[in-house]
Amino acid sequence: MIKKILLIVLMSAYSVTMFADEGMWLPLLLKNREADMKAKGMKISAKDIYDVNNASLKDAVMLFGGGCTGEFVSDKGLTLTNHHCGYSYIVSHSTVERDYLTNGFWAMNQAEELPCKGLSVTLLVYMEDVTAKVLNGVTATITENERDKIVKKNIADIVAAATKGTTYKAEVEACFYGNQYFLYVNDVFTDVRLVGAPPSNIGKFGGDTDNWMYPRHTGDFSIFRVYAGKDNKPAPYSKDNVPYKPKKHLKISLNGVKEGDFTFVFGYPGRTQQFLTSYAVAQTQNEVDPTSIKYRTARLDIYNAAMNQSPAQRLRYASQVASIANGWKKWQGEVRGLKRLNAIVKKQDFEKQFGIWANIIAERKEKFGGLLPDFAKTYSVYDTLYMAAIYFSEGAMASDIAKMALQFWNYVAKSDRNKLLNLFERIGKYDEDKAVDKAVFLKTMTMFYEDYGKTHYAWLKEKIDKDAKGDAEKYFSKIYDESFLTDSKNAANFIKKYKLDKDSLTEKDWKQIRKLQNNPLTELFVRIKVAAIDNTLLERSIINTHLDSLYRIYVEGIMEMQSGKDFYPDANLTLRVAYGNVMGYQPKDAVTYLPYTTIEGIMQKENPDIYDYVVEPRLKELYANKDYGRYANSKGELPVTFIASNHTTGGNSGSPVLNAEGNLIGINFDRNWEGTMSDIMYDPSQCRNISLDIRYCLFIIDKYAGAKHLIEEMDLIQ
Repeated sequence: MIKKILLIVLMSAYSVTMFADEGMWLPLLLKNREADMKAKGMKISAKDIYDVNNASLKDAVMLFGGGCTGEFVSDKGLTLTNHHCGYSYIVSHSTVERDYLTNGFWAMNQAEELPCKGLSVTLLVYMEDVTAKVLNGVTATITENERDKIVKKNIADIVAAATKGTTYKAEVEACFYGNQYFLYVNDVFTDVRLVGAPPSNIGKFGGDTDNWMYPRHTGDFSIFRVYAGKDNKPAPYSKDNVPYKPKKHLKISLNGVKEGDFTFVFGYPGRTQQFLTSYAVAQTQNEVDPTSIKYRTARLDIYNAAMNQSPAQRLRYASQVASIANGWKKWQGEVRGLKRLNAIVKKQDFEKQFGIWANIIAERKEKFGGLLPDFAKTYSVYDTLYMAAIYFSEGAMASDIAKMALQFWNYVAKSDRNKLLNLFERIGKYDEDKAVDKAVFLKTMTMFYEDYGKTHYAWLKEKIDKDAKGDAEKYFSKIYDESFLTDSKNAANFIKKYKLDKDSLTEKDWKQIRKLQNNPLTELFVRIKVAAIDNTLLERSIINTHLDSLYRIYVEGIMEMQSGKDFYPDANLTLRVAYGNVMGYQPKDAVTYLPYTTIEGIMQKENPDIYDYVVEPRLKELYANKDYGRYANSKGELPVTFIASNHTTGGNSGSPVLNAEGNLIGINFDRNWEGTMSDIMYDPSQCRNISLDIRYCLFIIDKYAGAKHLIEEMDLIQ
């Protein structure tokens, strides 16, 4: 009796920490959330958001590329997403002479729109709960391997049936660690063209300094257009293709937002891990994130110094630095947030509750009682293997030369002439980056050796002690300078000697080339990779399979223990709805952030000596004249961004932010730094999504760029 009373008290204490703003909800099941959404202010129905038989908002939202979201804003396939989502494609079309990244790009007609090789957008046709079909034949008595085989076969059959006789692509995704499965049937379009992008001083204003931060003043948007065949179906790029006519495109509201307004985000969030145990959270907070941050800091210091030397250097490393810095900044906020929330202790407290619940009844004890001890034992082994992989990826593989050395080894091992030719053509151009990459190589490899290699790789310590009297940096500098992989002349001679430009190589040639595999630089990375990755593949695979099994049963137990609670599945880059309200927050004592920012903040941040805070002359002119047109708010201010309590994560970049009527009011582009731990633990007092106010986006298109033809293509309401 005492145990039961204690359990009730513990579960009640836990339940009060759960809030409705947390959650990324499946659109198919949104009817279950409709009452709560309407209580918060929504004026449309769940069916208006997701409907299989009629055009709905889901038909206006797409997976943009491989990890962002975009939305249709016209009946001619015009698409909005974030500037950072279109970044690599803007860079790909840029040169020093024609620098669209710095100066912006605006196609003044469809003929000027630029094809983006490799870019695709994915539109959901429908989704379906296929749990019963996937688990058909799965019983409690079979092994995990047998279960896996059955599930994979069932999924293959489901996908084949869903796509038979169509041009659709389909996939089945697991939710709740395999307790539930959903089929997603999609249309994939591969002819996507760049239409417009603001200059970096608008689209990336604040740069990496402001990334993940609020208040924010970034005009983070870019414009694309989706093209189709004349039958309005997906087609490879062709000059004869026509703009795609979507079933639905978003209407755009000029009415803006105010504190307390209902909003929802409709997009493709990438990954959350709300069910992680305390062991996994401790690993993230105390080991994985700090190690990754340390090595990325070293790389960024070198790259940023190089970028400040010239426009050519800035353009060369811009995309690379943006990619490195994004995780680097996010993980810092994540660690801080987890510590502030005392997340490990909270997880441990919940696990105690779960343990009590699991062991009260014999039937539950048999199924759930041994889970947590098993987790503890498994993570103690997994931690060593996982950290070896982290040190390998963030430390040993930090430089370009590391990647090229491994590629050389692999291409020779596979006798792949074409890839070998491409590699040595890249090495032939490597002199442009050599000084910077050597600095990265020396810094990160020396750190790697001192932090990890010295104690884990006896062969490496022996070499450094013997060849450089224990001076790791001296040893790494020597093998770098002596490697034939680091010199463009050697690359040219290699291509000439082995006639890589011909159709084939003789076996004699391959024998000679294979002798070069054992040079010290290549050997260094191959041996580290073999020890950290290759030799542990089987063990890591077994552990990951076991962890998946443990989490599947653990989550099943949690859902049974808290049967009255609505659960949302972790994000997995499938279409979701998150909803909340516009609201500010208090990041620290005596500091309160308002829920929106204006152009005033841009001018206050301006610093011509810092690239991230340079303000475009044309923008200053419009500001000086207060020439905001119809995009000003009721106070005469030009809004730039706003924040709300919608639960978002990576992948939600570019997602439409919609108001109570389902009209577009913003483009989601970030989270606040204080809330980046929301992938693991959500804090309603601190977690905010940051969105570009659609009025600032339209102002830049219209008043700044003069691309009024794009405005005329959209449906604006006020």
